[in-house]
Amino acid sequence: MTSDRFFRLDAGYQQYDWGKIGSSSAVAKFAAHSDPSVKIDETKPYAELWMGTHPKVPSLNHDIKVSLNEILAKNPTELLGKDIIEKFQSKDQLPFLFKVLSIEKVLSIQAHPDKALGKKLHMEDPANYPDDNHKPEMAVAITEFEGFCGFKPLEEIAEELQSIPEFRNVVGTAIADDFTKNYKSGVSNESSACANNKKLLQKVFEKVMTADCELLAENADGMAKRAQEDPQSFTSKSLPDLVVRLNRQFPRDVGLFCGCLMLNHCKLQPGQALFLEAKDPHAYIYGDIIECMAASDNVVRAGFTPKFKDVKNLVEMLTYRYDPVEKQVMAAEDFPRSKGDGESILYNPPIAEFSVLETTFKKNVGTTHIDGLQGPSIIITTAGEGYVTADGKKLKAEPGFVFFVAPNVEVELETTDKNFTTYRAFVEA
Repeated sequence: MTSDRFFRLDAGYQQYDWGKIGSSSAVAKFAAHSDPSVKIDETKPYAELWMGTHPKVPSLNHDIKVSLNEILAKNPTELLGKDIIEKFQSKDQLPFLFKVLSIEKVLSIQAHPDKALGKKLHMEDPANYPDDNHKPEMAVAITEFEGFCGFKPLEEIAEELQSIPEFRNVVGTAIADDFTKNYKSGVSNESSACANNKKLLQKVFEKVMTADCELLAENADGMAKRAQEDPQSFTSKSLPDLVVRLNRQFPRDVGLFCGCLMLNHCKLQPGQALFLEAKDPHAYIYGDIIECMAASDNVVRAGFTPKFKDVKNLVEMLTYRYDPVEKQVMAAEDFPRSKGDGESILYNPPIAEFSVLETTFKKNVGTTHIDGLQGPSIIITTAGEGYVTADGKKLKAEPGFVFFVAPNVEVELETTDKNFTTYRAFVEA
């Protein structure tokens, strides 16, 4: 039995409160441009475009309106590949979920369990942890983007404990002094000093996360007021504005302390990427991104959310790594299986479920040929216009147009538009 090995998809969207409003959202524009039946409501948020087989919002074949899951199930060997089926134990699911996110308000500060913890949490609390998988994820900026990613270097946290009285009030003098006097800088990751640093950091974080609500509210008010009226009293130039903005979105929230004061504030330019490993705290603050993740819904939340916060598991599970923000940005790799006028770069995180390929034509318009990949993939056009040719078919590619490509199918991208940009999520065994 043979199947169509290359076809266009309709991707569904999600409307969450934190999404960008109406046509300011890339998600809304992509959805409406791809599917004329989608009418943008300029009063409502459009947060996420989902591309894949996730049961909540499975993608549909654009021409026959059948879900990608059903199509894969009819011919899994050809459309997923034997190795992918064996590795991920599914005949109708992709191991990744590909998304576009348009972020107006900060998402919850969160971390995701690794596989072992995912199984344990799912067994103990399936209502809050709906599957037993891990959820590593990667974000690639398509506009200017800012987020939180991992704990700050300890010297920065120590400086804030000494210079920001509201932070010190929440943590308490004893734990604040213990941290500032006893952490060691410049130690190797394998050393006992590093292990002790992480224990000190965990104590500060736990104290923040378990602080009395009235104590948090009082000090959040004080810190936000001072950030507005006396920003020079903060040693970080960007921190006062960040505190004021996020306090407007989530007044008196614990995230002002566990996020603004304890996590790296990261800014990305279009094309830069972050990889967010299991058990590392992070949050998205603003911008439009391409996101790819393992197909899981497991989230352990910390702040900036009305949802369930599992403080005990969160405090216990984090790695408490404290690298500077520069180390959080992923280096892109060359991709020799792409040849021609365009430029392809690979974002290749250290996990099995996915990689993401970006192809642009900023320097030369024309044609780029990409060898067949050893697994299924999904392509989205994010800017410009061109064509995608594969499996004997040539299809128009415009912003928001999404395509499925089966394993071992060669792809040709063609354009006369220097803005033409595609992202391709794929998995190889």
